[in-house]
Amino acid sequence: MADNEAANNEAVIAELTLDEKAALSIGGDIWHTAGIDRLGIEPIMVSDGPHGLRAQFDTGDHVGIGDSVPATCFPTASALASSWNPDLARRVGEAIGREALRWQVSVVLGPGVNMKRSPLCGRNFEYLSEDPLLAGVLAAALVQGIQGQGVGTSLKHFAANNQETDRMRVSAEIDQRTLREIYLPAFERVVKEAAPWTVMCSYNKINGTYASEHRWLLTDLLRGEWGFEGLVVSDWGAVHDRPVSLTAGLDLEMPPVKGRSDVAVVEAVRSGALAEADLDRTVGRLLDLVAKSRSARAAEHGFDEAEHHSLARQAAAESAVLLKNDGDLLPIGPGVRRILVIGEFARTPRFQGAGSSQVNPTRTDVPLTELTALVGDQVSVDFAPGFSLDDATADEGLRNEAVAAAEAADVIIAFLGLPAASESEGFDRTDIELPGNQRALLQDLGDHRDKIAVVLANGSAVATSTWQQNAAAILECWLSGQAAGGAAADLLVGAVNPSGKLAETIPVRLQDNSSYLNFPGGDGIVRYGEGVFIGYRGYDASGLEVSFPFGHGLSYTSFEISEPSVTVAGSVAGGDLAVTVTASVTNTGDRAGAEVVQVYVGDPASIVPRPVRELKGFTKIELQPGQTEEVTVTLDERAFAFWSERLDRWAVEAGDFMISVGASSRDLAGSTAITLDAPSVTGPITRDSTMSELLADPAAAVLLTADPRVAGALAAMDEPMRAMFGDMPASTVAGFGFLGFDTTALDAMIDKLNLQS
Repeated sequence: MADNEAANNEAVIAELTLDEKAALSIGGDIWHTAGIDRLGIEPIMVSDGPHGLRAQFDTGDHVGIGDSVPATCFPTASALASSWNPDLARRVGEAIGREALRWQVSVVLGPGVNMKRSPLCGRNFEYLSEDPLLAGVLAAALVQGIQGQGVGTSLKHFAANNQETDRMRVSAEIDQRTLREIYLPAFERVVKEAAPWTVMCSYNKINGTYASEHRWLLTDLLRGEWGFEGLVVSDWGAVHDRPVSLTAGLDLEMPPVKGRSDVAVVEAVRSGALAEADLDRTVGRLLDLVAKSRSARAAEHGFDEAEHHSLARQAAAESAVLLKNDGDLLPIGPGVRRILVIGEFARTPRFQGAGSSQVNPTRTDVPLTELTALVGDQVSVDFAPGFSLDDATADEGLRNEAVAAAEAADVIIAFLGLPAASESEGFDRTDIELPGNQRALLQDLGDHRDKIAVVLANGSAVATSTWQQNAAAILECWLSGQAAGGAAADLLVGAVNPSGKLAETIPVRLQDNSSYLNFPGGDGIVRYGEGVFIGYRGYDASGLEVSFPFGHGLSYTSFEISEPSVTVAGSVAGGDLAVTVTASVTNTGDRAGAEVVQVYVGDPASIVPRPVRELKGFTKIELQPGQTEEVTVTLDERAFAFWSERLDRWAVEAGDFMISVGASSRDLAGSTAITLDAPSVTGPITRDSTMSELLADPAAAVLLTADPRVAGALAAMDEPMRAMFGDMPASTVAGFGFLGFDTTALDAMIDKLNLQS
């Protein structure tokens, strides 16, 4: 904030009454901040909009389309993440920002970067990935795109909001390492790289404290450690005690509970329970937000609906993941003369999720219509519903009709997916299967499996293991926005080459997911017992087979990635470590296409349990047939670090690390080991240090074994005894008085070590 703006804010705050300050700390109505006419403080409008604007002017239903203005519905986060393309995310953000300007919306409430801890979370379609690096990179690009238009964003839901069940009360019980390594890094990256104007706190508790009242989360971490300078807003209805939340660092309650929250703030200031200086800081942040958006709201703006729809179609096509393509069934070849399209979703498309993110689209592409137009008059396109979205009694007859029509078809395109009632904000799913009537349809069509391509529409991962044997090709299109139908047609005929990669693992069974025994918890508590082992981290650590791994995605061409070459510069001790990973990529097929080169890091011998490998970098590259390009990814110290509970900081352990590159987390082209030198992460020697830790510390080992009785006893121990002895705290061994090594000797040794350090 410029000095003149700060001075102006101070002058305005000095003119405000206590009641006016309290009013500014809560909203004016469901979509607007409060204004103070006499001082020229205008209300500003906020709107839902992670994948398209949901601006409501005449009503305020919050969780439905209501009377929201027409807006471009772009691919949902679950789809856009599968593009692995930050530039695409930035361009989508720019378009959303332009539409916000058209309606003079000052803040778009998104994006959401909560982790996909379980495939059952009903709101997974609004979240990007099970991996914090991928989610953070794409969300930062989206924020930069929107805010580059002079419109703010609201990074959400901060933090650990990973389920809908009891979402407004449940306490997410998470250890500090898991928070730091999994559930916070995406937020951290966006805050540091993209500086969102606002951050939205979540409904839930974290280790017993509501996020809206969590001072460590909202002030110590967000502002103190990460340097956030914007405004913290509540999720709608997340505030329970306005003075307490204000003290914790929550600047704006939405929507306002007038006559209660504002009164409580005034009374708390007058009683001394709330410092007026804290209230002034909150008001100052709101004034900053109003000022930031003022210039964008001062002019008339417009946008090109056709251009935005075209971008939505491009984004939907690049977000689709070709999971399977046996016999190169896709794209539809020139010899095909009769196509049978099956599935109600082909004429009644589902392209977005339900709840607060639901957009009123400017137009909708119907897959059946778009495919028919693209294949031309020389190809016959027939249609059979195959199943009902509403009336289960009609399913058998619809299946029989589809099976009969299949006989004459050269290719069968089955549009399948999850009905709208299966996933939404507000509730979690109970399974990850396709509806039974759709699986039954594929089973009945089993004789034609070699010519069946399935096109999926779903916001969250669905199991494929129970039916994928009945289809030659599977194209996962997610909920990919209003142009989903046109994008699917482009992909099916080969006008666009698939380049999407899975941003979440598709497991063989729900039970294989590492959160299965703890999700969604009960009795007001959900325990994150799997720790850092969510998503592919968990499947890999358990050695489980998956249907399709994280990062997987096929193409109509083929690629070859070389073994990586790695150079190390700088050091951990110097704080300037830079590891450069280089690999070449060749398009070995006969079509232009794009490949995502993924870089993973593993620490095979760590003092803490660590995943087999973790995504630490990626780049997407487009190549012509036969073209070879070199790609480079640079990794910093954080790529090799874990959060040490003992040291309460990020720490890199000295030793070997494995760097792998590949086309997915399990399709690795090659790996290279590097050795890093780093300061000790074992922490200082104390009375509670184990004997193994003493012996592993060079200085302590010298002092300990200087006594020949101790050295002799250690040499005489067999392996079982050494293991038992090594696990004992030094204070316990000293208390036993073995070998003259007593508590006095232990304290003297620790004092000497402290003097040496």
